[in-house]
Amino acid sequence: MRTQVGIVGGGPAGLLLSHLLHRQGIDSVIVERRSRAYVEGRIRAGVLEQGTVDLLAETGLGARMAREGLVHGGIEIAIDGARHRIDLAALTGKSVTVYGQTEVTKDLIEARLAAGGTIVYEADEVSVHGFDSDTPSIRWRTADGPQELHCDFIAGCDGFHGVCRPSVPAGRIRTYERVYPFGWLGILSQTEPVSDELIYASHDRGFALASMRSHALSRYYIQCDLDVKLDDWPDERIWDELKTRLGPEAAATIETGPSIEKSVAPLRSFVAEPMRFGRMFLAGDAAHIVPPTGAKGLNLAVADVRVLAEAFAEHFRDGSSAGIDSYSERALKRVWKAQRFSWWFSAQLHRYDGAEPFARRLQLAELDYLTGSEAASHAFAENYVGLPFG
Repeated sequence: MRTQVGIVGGGPAGLLLSHLLHRQGIDSVIVERRSRAYVEGRIRAGVLEQGTVDLLAETGLGARMAREGLVHGGIEIAIDGARHRIDLAALTGKSVTVYGQTEVTKDLIEARLAAGGTIVYEADEVSVHGFDSDTPSIRWRTADGPQELHCDFIAGCDGFHGVCRPSVPAGRIRTYERVYPFGWLGILSQTEPVSDELIYASHDRGFALASMRSHALSRYYIQCDLDVKLDDWPDERIWDELKTRLGPEAAATIETGPSIEKSVAPLRSFVAEPMRFGRMFLAGDAAHIVPPTGAKGLNLAVADVRVLAEAFAEHFRDGSSAGIDSYSERALKRVWKAQRFSWWFSAQLHRYDGAEPFARRLQLAELDYLTGSEAASHAFAENYVGLPFG
């Protein structure tokens, strides 16, 4: 097999890159180790920045999102039960849209297949080769035997646990990581959301988040220990804890019901530098992970592949290497700004075991400044609705 850009990973980053390249007349093949059903069924966050929404709409992927997505002009922050609204639209002229990553993935798969794109699912033993030469390739195995894809460039969009980043010699890559001493216990329920907008809660008992997937599907999270056992948290206990952390206003109106999905997610900050190695480029979770507090994960992946698609188009159209040479620097500039925001917001909302009372008082002072100062609210809103693309 031969193509111009070989893409490892069939999640939203790889799919969107393939879609953007197709619009530029550039051929690509996606190699994904999981099945289509698995990829479409992965439950992930779904707060889309304004820039992400605009890009999807501009490239023909916005129809269902426009019908089903929930546009939010603000968010609420509950501080020990007292709620304060940050008016994103008034402060920035922009908004965010709640539209699940699962739905974005489905839209992208349908668009790629409708355009005749090639997606190889259930590819075993995927490996990348020759990215330091002019003849890079991707190899894998299927029921029909070993396969090989020759390409001009490789895009590593295969996530944190993928094969592309570990294929780089250790001396050529540097990683930065912070693992947080807590996780998020999340439940999905077929209930009406407690609020029209997201509620982030900072409470003495820990963080909580009230989110949603639709008008009839709610997503809630509470901060938990990393070694928590789901059996110790029946639905009733989770609902009681949510009522306490979200505060009396939410407790009085929250609709409870059986969970249809329950899981624990650890939190980490991670960055790999650089994001280019010869003819292989990392994008999305393959290169960086952010705490979900700032809702930046999917949006960073979109920003990466937008810049990368432009760089590939410049190369194939004009024969210029300027875009691919600057890709890593441009992408990382945005990545580190998103890391700063996500780390800062996480630090204000979560309880840190063993922290002295002074630290909690500083959190409360910081949150009071955020919700009480127009300048602070404006800076927060600018980061939340989305940093400029690189």
